[in-house]
Amino acid sequence: MELINKRHRRVRAGLAFSRDGSDERARGSERVSIKNWEMKLIVNIRGMTQQEHARLESIDAVLRSETVRQQILPIIERVRAELARKKEALMTWEPIPLTVFGRTLPAEIRSAWVFVLRAGADTGPERHPNSHQRMMTFEGSGDMQTGDPGQWQSNVLVSDADAPLEQRWISIPQNVWHRPMVGADADWTVVSFHTVPAGELIEEKPDDNSQDGTKQMKYLDRK
Repeated sequence: MELINKRHRRVRAGLAFSRDGSDERARGSERVSIKNWEMKLIVNIRGMTQQEHARLESIDAVLRSETVRQQILPIIERVRAELARKKEALMTWEPIPLTVFGRTLPAEIRSAWVFVLRAGADTGPERHPNSHQRMMTFEGSGDMQTGDPGQWQSNVLVSDADAPLEQRWISIPQNVWHRPMVGADADWTVVSFHTVPAGELIEEKPDDNSQDGTKQMKYLDRK
């Protein structure tokens, strides 16, 4: 676990920070710049109820369990290996059996997942019409932007076990658009919790060719 913790302490890993504290990443002709990153770190907690904050604290405590982590690590290694094999994939994922957590999760949590996003990836906007997502960064770092296309709010997350909750977790309500942006230096590993079973989790993305302007697919159908 000491090795794991040391790896977690790569604060701001995968993101390039300039001397003025801004985060700048070039993506082709697009440059994303986050000014005053220290303030951005707390933005995902603003407006959160005390009840929701307490809920994240309870899940966080479960993930800090040595027993739980030892069961999650082999899943993470499988998902990493899959990403390494699939050279064109931007990310890979696998559900975590809820039995790993015993009966310690909040009752509304119906599925848990490991995602590994490739360094430099921008997987595009998505939302979940049938689930509230709660996500913790496990290794690496990234910017889980929320809001609407063209009006994104930055939420930089870091995998530092000693960092405050709001710097490691984000809570994304049902139907809220979000867009993970990963720095170029390292892959980003996250653990997500959803309020629907794994087989029912829907991903919705913009689609200009659709009458409704979006397309939906279940995550497990994409495997």
